[in-house]
Amino acid sequence: MLDVLIRNGRIVDGSGSPWFRGEIGLREERIVSIRHRIHDEAARTIDATGLVVAPGFIDMHTHSDLRVFVHPEEDSKLLQGITTALIGQDGLSVAPIDETNKAPMMQRVSGLLGTYLTEWPWSSMAEFLDRLDALPPATNAMMLIPHGAVRATALGWENRFAAPDEIARMQGILGRAFEEGGVGFSTGLIYPPGMYADRTELVALCRVAAEYGGFFVVHMRNEGDEAAESIREVSEICLEADCPLHISHLKVAGKANWGKAGELLDLVESYRGRGVEITFDQYPYVAGSTMLDAVIPPRFHSGGTAALLARLEDPKVREEIRQVQDNRIPERWDNWVALCGWDGVWVNAVKTDANRWVEGKSIADIARITGKRPVDVVCDLLVEEEDAVTMTLFYGCEEDVRVIMRSDYMTVCTDGIVGGKPHPRVSNTCARLLGKYVREEGVLSLPQAVRRMTSFPAQRLGLQDRGLLREGMIADITIFDPNTIIDRGTYAEPSRYPVGISHVLVAGRLAVESGTLTGVRAGRVLRRR
Repeated sequence: MLDVLIRNGRIVDGSGSPWFRGEIGLREERIVSIRHRIHDEAARTIDATGLVVAPGFIDMHTHSDLRVFVHPEEDSKLLQGITTALIGQDGLSVAPIDETNKAPMMQRVSGLLGTYLTEWPWSSMAEFLDRLDALPPATNAMMLIPHGAVRATALGWENRFAAPDEIARMQGILGRAFEEGGVGFSTGLIYPPGMYADRTELVALCRVAAEYGGFFVVHMRNEGDEAAESIREVSEICLEADCPLHISHLKVAGKANWGKAGELLDLVESYRGRGVEITFDQYPYVAGSTMLDAVIPPRFHSGGTAALLARLEDPKVREEIRQVQDNRIPERWDNWVALCGWDGVWVNAVKTDANRWVEGKSIADIARITGKRPVDVVCDLLVEEEDAVTMTLFYGCEEDVRVIMRSDYMTVCTDGIVGGKPHPRVSNTCARLLGKYVREEGVLSLPQAVRRMTSFPAQRLGLQDRGLLREGMIADITIFDPNTIIDRGTYAEPSRYPVGISHVLVAGRLAVESGTLTGVRAGRVLRRR
């Protein structure tokens, strides 16, 4: 007898092939049969008439590393069809980390990952993954090894290049983390301490990643005026290290750069022609989200977050920051103020109730209300909230989103940062892709879109038993209505769940039934093999 029989659906199997009618039989955690008609009895039958049956969606970039310990139900993922997520992003995460650097890293990631835990009862990658597995979570998780934690453990938070012995120590830490289950190596070249690394350091670490069958995941140094140069930088690193490259949330930022998506994709294609295996992820929005302290120029971050906050108390430092933001003091950095303007920088989340009123407002609006200069609004918030502030940045145009989306090298991500009034991508990315860009605009066909969320990311992650609907595969399955699926979250009301997701199964167990969470938590940590 089957445990579950899914009948009458249109199967979009994740390969990119056209849909076909069929039935799927599940026993325990696996798909045991896919046929035009299955006659076996089943303990449970799901009628998928009028619905699409697809592999569970894979989120290639998210920040639920800590939230999952408080919310293991993973509502924002499951209710948009996500069954597996990749954490440890941007070089900023929670393991491996030594005792000396736990407190500084907890403060550094407080905006990005939240303040859900008051202590981290782990140090190694293995210890963290074991803690995560023990929950258990409702969705599967895979973990990148974060450059920032590795670098802090080896040489602290200083703004300098690593010495040869420090690079060797980082290589050892990175190798152990791969052996304990990490699947790739991540960095954020706009965030301290990863931003202080030079080519020599990154090549050395990427070589370790390649030796373990991993890949390099990078938030580039610049996504605006110097995006092309940034693609060249990371591509040349991976060319020298013979390491696959995955670019985080590829975009075109700043009105002066709109229309350049094709140029960036041509550059990606040229490096693939030279032998660099390049892929990237994208969220289908014209706005992004990150920590508010990213509007502070890099050199002011030297020494760690506590040192940054101390500097921000100084009026002379604030004036110097303002002049750099206004390009009166020229510096090469990803200047989000110049790219978006203060009207395009919105506060998402703060830690204290005293400042809760700023959530969902732009820095320009807050400045008008308080009578402060925008730079003082930012500095005051960062100091008062101990850096635990996130923002939304309105930087892009729809046509660039569409051009990047059409690339065969694109995978889908939420880049989910949860808290306050988060970016609507947290809960709505997959539904937006399938509703707006597939059904309404025809940017992609349905099989193309499903492939970008299933078999293609599974290929990048080395998953051999997920991402396709095939006999013998793990039964991570998402069932949705192609005629109604759509995002409902807006920037004003970002946490509204999408519609159109009918059922979601994780390892053959129903985690979502008729659009409602069941409370089943069948997820697990998927370690490097």
